[in-house]
Amino acid sequence: MRPTALNGSPSPGAAAPPPSLTVAAVQAEAVPGDVAGNAARAAQLARITADQGATLAVLPELFLPAYHPPVLKRTATDVAADGAGRVADGRLDPLRAAARERGVVVVVGAAVRHPDGRRTCAALVVDRAGEVSAAYDKQHLCGPDEKALFTPGASGATLVVDGWRFGLGVCYDGCFPEHGRAAAVAGAHACVYPSGYVVGSEHRRDVYYAARALDNSMYVVFANSVGGVAPWRFNGGAAIYDPEGRPLERAPDEGERVVVATLDASEVDRVRAAHAMLAEHRPDQGKRRPELAA
Repeated sequence: MRPTALNGSPSPGAAAPPPSLTVAAVQAEAVPGDVAGNAARAAQLARITADQGATLAVLPELFLPAYHPPVLKRTATDVAADGAGRVADGRLDPLRAAARERGVVVVVGAAVRHPDGRRTCAALVVDRAGEVSAAYDKQHLCGPDEKALFTPGASGATLVVDGWRFGLGVCYDGCFPEHGRAAAVAGAHACVYPSGYVVGSEHRRDVYYAARALDNSMYVVFANSVGGVAPWRFNGGAAIYDPEGRPLERAPDEGERVVVATLDASEVDRVRAAHAMLAEHRPDQGKRRPELAA
């Protein structure tokens, strides 16, 4: 297998991916504040996905500390990244070992402290050598809790796994059509969204990520938390959407689940040929237009 690569500014016109890649979206419940325990559970889930043939596994937003704002106020819930984005926290060793042993790339949510003092809601990537990188910082922070806890990210990022290009996002990023479009224009064949949707948001959860897939003729891998106690009780529904926005696999709203599907490069090509929105989008549509009085 070719190594995983990260590129913060992917270039358009990327080569076609290999014919297929099997991916997994996970819904699971994390224990608030227990980074070591949640990392160990993430390692178990990574092994489960690998046993089902997945090369890439996506776990929920902030899974390592758990999405629980009162507990997230503690610095012990953070992992530290160095200037190059590398994370060496020993609490993640079980997850590193699982990635190495099973040859699976893992995307998992974390609270990351950067050398300049910024704290971000990040997507970590654990590669098949067991190296951990703070690969992407959530650009769109949702609500007062997140805005009080984190600094928004400043740029997009692309994860390349065996020639497949995945735009990285976190939860609320996927509510913005421009986020998925920027990834697709930059050459992404798919986007991944580790997320934390609470009970009551099921309709929006099921519309946003299907729409990002349909908007951009690409696959979308949506992972979500499940369980917890209100107001931070999460609604599952992890899913993998095809380039027409149809769920290839979707989990129920309750219970821990792993959903697995194989991405097909010929399907990306077929849909992009049949529905040319991506090729025909007009980058000038955001320019100011005259207003007409009637």
